[in-house]
Amino acid sequence: MKRILLVLTVLLAKSLLLSQAVTYNNFYPGKIWKDNNGVAINAHGGGFLYFEGTYYWFGEHKIAGPAGNRAMVGVHVYSSKDLYNWNDRGIALHVSDDPNSEIVKGCVIERPKVVYNKKTNKFVMWFHLELKGKGYSAARAAVATADNVTGPYIYLRSYRPNAYKWPVNATASDTMEAAGGDSTLLKLPGEERAEAGYFLRRDYPKGQMARDLTIFQDGDKAFLIYSSEENYTMNIAELSEDYTSFTGKWCRLLIGGHNEAPAMFKYEGKYYLITSGCTGWAPNAARSAVAASILGPWKSLGNPCVGPDNALTFHSQSTYVLKVQGKKNAFIFIADRWHPQNPIDGRYIWLPIQFNNEGKIVIKWKDEWNLNFFNKN
Repeated sequence: MKRILLVLTVLLAKSLLLSQAVTYNNFYPGKIWKDNNGVAINAHGGGFLYFEGTYYWFGEHKIAGPAGNRAMVGVHVYSSKDLYNWNDRGIALHVSDDPNSEIVKGCVIERPKVVYNKKTNKFVMWFHLELKGKGYSAARAAVATADNVTGPYIYLRSYRPNAYKWPVNATASDTMEAAGGDSTLLKLPGEERAEAGYFLRRDYPKGQMARDLTIFQDGDKAFLIYSSEENYTMNIAELSEDYTSFTGKWCRLLIGGHNEAPAMFKYEGKYYLITSGCTGWAPNAARSAVAASILGPWKSLGNPCVGPDNALTFHSQSTYVLKVQGKKNAFIFIADRWHPQNPIDGRYIWLPIQFNNEGKIVIKWKDEWNLNFFNKN
């Protein structure tokens, strides 16, 4: 009898859960967004992969309360055919219970991004990793791989990228110690030290810092874009043939600009980058840049957001630009509204990207919209 009651209880619970499920035909930026089980989607700082007719959304799984700012569960994954309605596919990468593991429960895992490598038939996940109890001092890029898109992903290792490698756009002054020693630069503001090459030289032997990151796949090649040099400079590094390490070919961009939260896409043969300033969890004005080659040179384009609250990126921070399949020049700006006191309540901002007559990115707020927006362009 107890077993029968237990089964009935489970079935009733599932029935109640499913009854809360919502079918969406539109995007509602900033509103609670539920999955097929009627539960709020839990995939923050997300990255996206389109594979064999399905979109996959990977993101940080958060829990309630300030502890949710650390990785207590791992990376969550969802799937969708239409971008509106998402199915919970479970935890793609689990944190470890091994205290000696770099991804032990309580570490920091941020901004997971996944690409598919056709040569190895592997799915490759990169994310920003901070070691447990070390604050944000580790500044590492970490990698995991899987045979199936939804996982399980097996953790491989973490890097400070490109140790003993100078960037392709390094100048002679970048690689030479300042007259009187680099210690003379310590009194300068961070942006000036970055411009003088101080952080570049400091981290040359151990590899460059890697915090907020994204991946961009360009044909068969893939690149890691990440905030470096105490967040004062962005780097773009070419990944190895199997996408799990680096070739040593990399560049610095937006030097001294104090950027994070990179999101990259390609439009009409040009590379576009959206970033944010560095104000902790608080929102600020987005930035954008363009280049004819992924390794630069890059030209700043200013704040792409237009309208009320554009100086706060509509109270959000960039994480990804998603290309909509089957529609020409259709891109979605994807950002997070962070709630550090209760991270599980973070919301998602999805808005269509447009371009003005000068070729600059334009992002306007919309309370509600759908993919038919791109049919008008």
